[in-house]
Amino acid sequence: MLIVLMAFVLGLLFGSFLNVCISRLPKDESIVFPASHCPRCRAPIKFYDNIPVLSFLLLGGRCRSCHERISLKYPVIELLTGLVTALFVFKWRGAPGWLGISLLSAYVLIVVSAIDFETMLISDAFSIALFVLGLAGSFINPYFQGGWGERLASSAIGAAAGGGFIWALALLGKKIYKKEAVGEGDIFLMGGIGALCGWQGVFTAVIMASFFGSVYGVSLLLLKRADRMSHMPFGPFLALGALINLYSLVRPEAFFIVLPF
Repeated sequence: MLIVLMAFVLGLLFGSFLNVCISRLPKDESIVFPASHCPRCRAPIKFYDNIPVLSFLLLGGRCRSCHERISLKYPVIELLTGLVTALFVFKWRGAPGWLGISLLSAYVLIVVSAIDFETMLISDAFSIALFVLGLAGSFINPYFQGGWGERLASSAIGAAAGGGFIWALALLGKKIYKKEAVGEGDIFLMGGIGALCGWQGVFTAVIMASFFGSVYGVSLLLLKRADRMSHMPFGPFLALGALINLYSLVRPEAFFIVLPF
């Protein structure tokens, strides 16, 4: 479909902007000024060298000025954002209000994930943004039912369930491992996710995050890039679970096998 293809191209452009946010926000730098430049030699990037994905390929993954390698994260973020945008437009094109809320939330989750992978930190500002989007979008959220009061309550209960569940998980992990197992940022992040996906989305997002996180952790162990005591970010996997639920809510019963007795 033409609209989905256009959404993918537009998503690539949004991904380029998200890269700016990911690179600059942790350093408290402006996302507007100065213009795009090489982080190593500081040379300004010409517009024809700033075309999402394509410029990376044409330049062979190197800066035109200093010939240093350009991080692969830039085209990956652009492609991911393009793909997410196309999928969400395909899924929610008949509900433009929710499409806007879910896409904005998805972009925040992508930024959160990339920053958490690099810094092991999640700014509360992102979690608050998700919480506000969740409350504001509760009136048109396809996963909530009832009047405006019930929908608002569903969002608030989801936020409390999300934050409370991860908080309890953090206490349990600290008791077992005698050290901080879950960061404070994850607690607030899950609160924001709960406001968007409700308590059911919280439950399944955590299950999916645990699975994806385990696969990632085991892979690092097998590759000898980490050991059992290494710290790994959990936020990106919570974000992945949330993205899946924003696209199509996975309900808790999907993880249970109904026995015939």
